[in-house]
Amino acid sequence: MIGVETSLSIAVGPDLAGLDPEGLAARFGTPFYLYDFDVVERRVAALRAALPARFDLAYAAKANPALALVSHLGRLGVDGDIASGGELELVARAGISAARTIFTGPGKNEAEHRAAVAAGVRAVTVESPGELARLEAVAAAMGRRQPILLRLSVGDRSRHETVRIIGDDGLGKFGMSAADLEGAARHAAGSPHLELLGVHAFGASNLRDVEALVGHVEATVAYASHVADLAGTTLRLVDAGGGLGIPYADDEEPLNLAALARGLASLDAGWAADPRLSSMRVLLEPGRFLVGPAGVYVCRIVDRKSVGGREVAVVDGGIHHLLRPALIRQPHRLRLLPVRGSGEPAVSGGSAAGALGATMAVAGPLCTGLDILSRAAVLPDARVGDLVAVLDAGAYGFTESMPLFLSRPLPVELAVRGGDVREIRRRIEPREFLESQSIPDW
Repeated sequence: MIGVETSLSIAVGPDLAGLDPEGLAARFGTPFYLYDFDVVERRVAALRAALPARFDLAYAAKANPALALVSHLGRLGVDGDIASGGELELVARAGISAARTIFTGPGKNEAEHRAAVAAGVRAVTVESPGELARLEAVAAAMGRRQPILLRLSVGDRSRHETVRIIGDDGLGKFGMSAADLEGAARHAAGSPHLELLGVHAFGASNLRDVEALVGHVEATVAYASHVADLAGTTLRLVDAGGGLGIPYADDEEPLNLAALARGLASLDAGWAADPRLSSMRVLLEPGRFLVGPAGVYVCRIVDRKSVGGREVAVVDGGIHHLLRPALIRQPHRLRLLPVRGSGEPAVSGGSAAGALGATMAVAGPLCTGLDILSRAAVLPDARVGDLVAVLDAGAYGFTESMPLFLSRPLPVELAVRGGDVREIRRRIEPREFLESQSIPDW
């Protein structure tokens, strides 16, 4: 089973990371998320071992903004990559200093610019000439000089042969054209309120193709060097984004870190021989790669039936907590966690609900046909009362979902480290949603 029960993934077998699943369910209820912090630590160490010394790591907080998880990554020396004022507060509370934080994102408002400048973030990634002007005005009003990166739209390959950046956002939402970026670089180089560090380029996600990843880093550094030459500045930082992928199916291979190490070491040797690049740092912003395989989402089978010859297991969790399978149309791997003494399979139409062990759909409790976790799960001998673990749910899980739909509780989040399990975010009941609302007295 590739990439599942290894030291770089949370262990899911008769137990969960050495813990009794039913004991967790009895103590904390279902559904719940469980993150193995030991796995996160091993993944950070494995990636670091593959990177040349000039590479920095910044955790993409959007992947999973659980405060305890971000704090754990910060203690491991991983910096922060944020995309909102809320995430700026998140990394600060997690103990990651502003000097270790990169602020990206295409829709930063004036309040976020002010907060970033006041905090002294390592760099603000500027996405357009308009944002450059607005940020410069904020920095001038505050009497500051703000370090910046200029973000290239990955869809623009028209201006320089090295602009072979992977991916394409399709709309031009992210970054600016090469022509605008080069004009912005010249302006920033002469501004007393802006400090041009380099270039940011990223436009793909969940890549396990080492050749594509290495090629993207190579092309981004080459283009950033070109921009620095045009602006008459020294290239100090290149942000090549994240995008490091993980397998979501049993037949998918994980990212080959040994091959990645060889490819990046070859690039690094070339950069070391170029005096213009001798002091350059390269930043990667992994999110999913660091935390995805460290997490599982656990729910309970509450019904099982056969409809039109098709087996269906209904669980108490769904897309209100884990939207990604429906959003991306890519199912996660599911594993059955049998519970001693659980009930018999449900009976429909007077006959047993299909042969035990057959493939089945796993559906959530929401009143929408979108609420499907898997259309063809293999859950041998699944019974009402058993638990189901959704693997690789440590990234783009709860906070990417639709938690207010149908007024169901928000899931509890748990963390385990060295066999010690802790609640890191309590379950939130629907009554608490109501308490934030009011009925107008017309």
